[in-house]
Parts: sequence; structure tokens; C-alpha cells
Amino acid sequence: MAELVPIEQAQNIILDAVGTIAPENIALEHALGRTLAGDCVSDIDIAPFDNSAMDGFAFRAADLSQASEESPVKLEIVAYIPAGAYYENELQAGQCARIMTGAAVPAGADTVEMIERVILTGDGMVGDELILDHLVEQGKNVRYAGEEAKAGALVLQAGTTLDPAALGLLASTGNVEVSVYRKPVVGIISLGTELVEANEIPGPGQIRNSNRFALIGCIERAGGIARAYPIAPDNYDAIKDTLSQAANECDFVVSSGGAADGDFDFITQIAGELGEVFFKYVNMRPGKAQTFAVINKTPFLGLAGNPAAAICGFEMLVYPALQKMQGRSTVFHPMQRAIVGSRATKKDSRVHFQRSSLARNEEGKLVVSPYSNQSSALFSTFAESDCLLIVPGDVKVLEVGEEADIINFGLDSGMLI
Repeated sequence: MAELVPIEQAQNIILDAVGTIAPENIALEHALGRTLAGDCVSDIDIAPFDNSAMDGFAFRAADLSQASEESPVKLEIVAYIPAGAYYENELQAGQCARIMTGAAVPAGADTVEMIERVILTGDGMVGDELILDHLVEQGKNVRYAGEEAKAGALVLQAGTTLDPAALGLLASTGNVEVSVYRKPVVGIISLGTELVEANEIPGPGQIRNSNRFALIGCIERAGGIARAYPIAPDNYDAIKDTLSQAANECDFVVSSGGAADGDFDFITQIAGELGEVFFKYVNMRPGKAQTFAVINKTPFLGLAGNPAAAICGFEMLVYPALQKMQGRSTVFHPMQRAIVGSRATKKDSRVHFQRSSLARNEEGKLVVSPYSNQSSALFSTFAESDCLLIVPGDVKVLEVGEEADIINFGLDSGMLI
């Protein structure tokens, strides 16, 4: 049997074989989840002017230096400034302006007090008076020009993955088009004469090509663009032609099925004929039989055909590579520690990734419970899983109450348990 490569070594081999892909310029509204390929700077000061953080009244703090309950200070209301308006005059001593949140603080004013903390005569409009019976700290409730960014200042650097707040920041700084790394196109090849399309009723000995759709989901969740090729029957030349085409058209290629040593498992031999094979077996379960090669400078991973093995192999080996290709600083799925809620066992020395459910106990701590049926042929347990419990190679049993590492897929999407 070929060497069983440690999973960390397999990950490093694949990561060493890929680099960031060419950037592209896209409109900001389409940039959510994309990673910046260049730095972004502000074209103006943000905020562009001193503005009020509250609905209230703008004035000179010095006018209130003697204000108290026993000796309140009265100020004349000389202006009303809604958001979007601008008061052209300068406030003089003894004057104030009614102002709305976001409106420009008028010249001469340096402080804003919220409307809930003042006393008014009349309706509190121009011509009425503001009465203050307490001191107000200079600068209170004023957002200063350039407080968030100065014109020409760096606001987001290359390598930042854009979330909704980042989009807002870029819009406020005039970055309506951004340079981001292109989404990698990932080819999917489904191998097996027994496969039929998902919209067909399988005949005797046939199964639907369900792995294609699972891998499409994996690719899109990883930020890539899936390109599915027609089912390749167990024919050497047909598989070779399809793999060669995909390697020429895609940034990364995956196949499912035909990765072991059966009579019709041709993928390793074909990959070696078309390119260079780096490994065939990985020390993990599910997903031991996985062939990695580079074909015409395109990385290729031949995943196992069993559904859980194909998904697990993708998430552990392909997902990190796609993150690197998109310029992301974090490439692996995030890990957490959790308390084992039901006993986890294994018999071999491989690293096991056991499909599991997550909950929180009365103390709010994460509890991980692996499913009893860990068959790699099942989609259902993966569909129901929140995470993968990692059972290290040198561990045979994780007892209830022990702590263990988990891969929580919810951390990628923000849907925390």
C-alpha cells in the first residue's frame, strides 16, 4: 500500500501548490465576502465636518461655566439645523442652535447637549430660550471631522475579507469599486458508470449523482464557483479526457469516486499520466483514499466516492486551498474546545472527524455529541451535524466529560450555537 500521509502534511502539500489568483475590479455592492487585493484609502475626511451625535442643542461650553440648579444659564435659540442643512453664521456668546443627529455643528459651537437634558421656553424653536442647570463638558456629543479617517489615510488593507461594516466604510470613503481576488473556478468530475443524474429514477445497480450537489455547496460556501462536468463512466479514456479538459479550464479540480484500488479506480494512474501525483492516501477517516496531483499547473484532488468521505476530504484539504487562492489570511476552518457529551471510540490510528451535534449545558459550555452511526456512506448525519469532533490518531476513546477539539462550521457563517 502507498504511504499514509499525515493530514497536516497533506494540507501543507496542497497549500504549497497554490497561490493567490489574479484580482479583478468589481462594484462595491457585489463585494461582500470577497478579499481585497489592494489597499483602500479615503478620498475625504470622515466625517467630512463636525457633526452632532444627538438630537439636541449646540453651544459654547464656556457659556455654561457657572451653570447650576441654583443659577441656571439661559441661551437664545438662533437657528434650527436639521441633518443635511448648514448654518452659515457663527454662534456668538449666549447663543445656541437646535440641531439634529448628523447635522453640521455650526461655527462657534463646541458642544451639544441632548434634548432630554435641557429646559425650554415655548416650543424650543428659533426665538425661544434654552435653559441649562448643569455643567456640560466641552466636546460632548460632537463627532469631529476626520475622526474615523483623514483624506488619503489607509482605511482597509489588502487581505481584508469584506463584511457588511467594511462595505459601509468603503462607501463612506469613496471606494465604490474595489480590487478583490477573483473567485476560484472549481471543476467537479463525478466518476462511475453506476451514476445517473439527480432527476432520473435509478435502475438496477444505479445511484443518483448526489455528490455533485454536495460538492457544489462546499465550493460555494468556500467562496468558489462550481463548474460541474458530465458524469464520467468507468472508462480510462473518458476519464482522462474529462480531467484534462477540466484542468485546462479551472483553477482547481476535484473528482469523487474511483480513488482507491478497485479494478475501475483509474484516477491516480490518469493523474500521474497527465501531471505529477504527490500523495494517494491520507491518515484520516472518513476519506483515506485521496489522490492529489498538479496537472498543467492546476491542483487536482481525487476525493473518495462515499458522501461523508468526499465532504470531509473537501473541508479538510480543498477548503484551505481555496481560502489561500482568494488571498484570505485565515485558511482553515476555526476550531473550538468542547466537552464530550457522549463517548467517542475508534479502533485504528487514523485521525477521525466524527459527525456530531452541539449544545450548551447549564453553565453555557459547549457540549459535543458524536452520532452513533459514522458510516461514510451517509449524507444524513452530515446534514444534521453542527460540527466535526476530532479524535486524534493516538487516541482510541474520548470519554464523557473530557475536552476535545471540534470544527464548528457555524463559526464560518456566524451562526453560533
